[in-house]
Amino acid sequence: MEKEYLLGVDVGTTSIKVAIIDKNADLLGISSSSYRLITPKPDYVQIDTEDMWEAYLKCMRLLFEGKGIDPGKIAGIGISSLCPGLAAFGEDGEILVDPIIYSDRRSTKEAEIILDAVGEKKLFEITANKCMSGAHSGTSMLWIKRNLPDIYEKTKYFGHVNTVMAQKMTGNYAIDYSNASYTNLFETVKGHDGQWSDYLCEKIGIPKEKLPPLMDSADVVGGLINKEMIRMGIPEGTPVVIGGADTPCATLAAGVKANGDACESVGTTDVLTICVDKPNFDESFINRCHVVRGTWIYQGAMSYTGAAYQWFRDKFCSDMNEKAAGSNQNAFMLMNEEAAQSEPGAGGIVFLPYMQGERSPVWDSYARGVFFGVSLRSSRKDFNRAVMEGCGYGLRQLCEIAERVTGHRMTGFSSIGGGAKSELWAHIKADITGKDIEILDMNDTAPVGAALLAGVGAGIYRDAVEASDKVKKTVYKVIRSSDENKDAYEKGYQVYTNLYPRIKDLYRIDQGSLAE
Repeated sequence: MEKEYLLGVDVGTTSIKVAIIDKNADLLGISSSSYRLITPKPDYVQIDTEDMWEAYLKCMRLLFEGKGIDPGKIAGIGISSLCPGLAAFGEDGEILVDPIIYSDRRSTKEAEIILDAVGEKKLFEITANKCMSGAHSGTSMLWIKRNLPDIYEKTKYFGHVNTVMAQKMTGNYAIDYSNASYTNLFETVKGHDGQWSDYLCEKIGIPKEKLPPLMDSADVVGGLINKEMIRMGIPEGTPVVIGGADTPCATLAAGVKANGDACESVGTTDVLTICVDKPNFDESFINRCHVVRGTWIYQGAMSYTGAAYQWFRDKFCSDMNEKAAGSNQNAFMLMNEEAAQSEPGAGGIVFLPYMQGERSPVWDSYARGVFFGVSLRSSRKDFNRAVMEGCGYGLRQLCEIAERVTGHRMTGFSSIGGGAKSELWAHIKADITGKDIEILDMNDTAPVGAALLAGVGAGIYRDAVEASDKVKKTVYKVIRSSDENKDAYEKGYQVYTNLYPRIKDLYRIDQGSLAE
């Protein structure tokens, strides 16, 4: 029997998705299952590892039993995961600390300790990144060392979520370069030939011996030994590939694989990804190794744009939730219709989408959301539209930084993800940025990207570029930018870019306790 199927798993913020493709990269089936987060305190966010694993098994059963996909034909398994999600492993592979994810803010003090020990400039020279609580896993490692000393002593390895998945499937440990770039301990500027930094490990106080082996994203960690998966019919010894972080995997499937390729992924977060072949970095971005060897990616990651729109729905649009129930529309579609009734510029309201801190470009754990310019004439439709426009202003800011760093003007970018097909939102973003947006008919690309990497590791594809080229990238719609509302958006953008610098010190008055 020819083994011609490839399985990709993507561990998201609250759910797992599993995709199975054939050797031509045609999607045979995809399934999803949610899992629990552990949130014992307001600033603590961890993955329930066992519940996550059960969700993974459920996804596979849905495909094998529900879709009739033969597990015996699976030639390789690849992993995609949210990043970072920092776990501590014991000697026998047991999880001592469940993965601490990117939105966790308990290690604000540890971030300050790292910056004091290393210096912001030196840290950026080595890692091409800043340091922020939770957003870089070195802060969580140091938090465990300072607050859970007994567990720290028992820790064999620290690893990310793809380390967890690989270890449970193969018994072996590894982390890929795209994930390692998010640790504050890796030589990102040296790319796929980089190593764990002796200098940073010594300065921060995390021994290199506690960090897992580094691998390329298409490298095989080991053969499948997990009995639960073997009982499902997946052959024992099936190659398991370490894969990469979710955005690099997603954009690989969307065609971001060479210098200058750009893509926006729209979900809970909004991430602008630009592929480059030279390590020229800017502090405004997350900078990391791509899953394509020899390339890096700039990521402008706005952490809570989609989450802010969902928050607005849940807190202020309960009537739309009720109206959508039992209809062929969802609440977001109804919200879009209402937002379209507000004039461009949202009646003078400008929204900062920094709901629980922000990564690109401000890098501030203390930042929070702001509605600015509210008047007695403001109505819900204006607030609604302002949330959407805030994402557009942030995206324009990231595009301008990317153009400055690369020296090339962007004319447009592709867009993927669950929120990409909101045509109103796409029009708002296109008009604010002045870029054309090509919306791809691809919602769940991260597990497909992981499956492509599995194909490289299993020898079905020559490399990640060939794998990416196999994917049929159907265009859902092309949104052309227009100057019709240029004046209104220009005013809003000037407020947006000037607002945070003028109020950033005020955040610490209200939330200074976070640093204690």
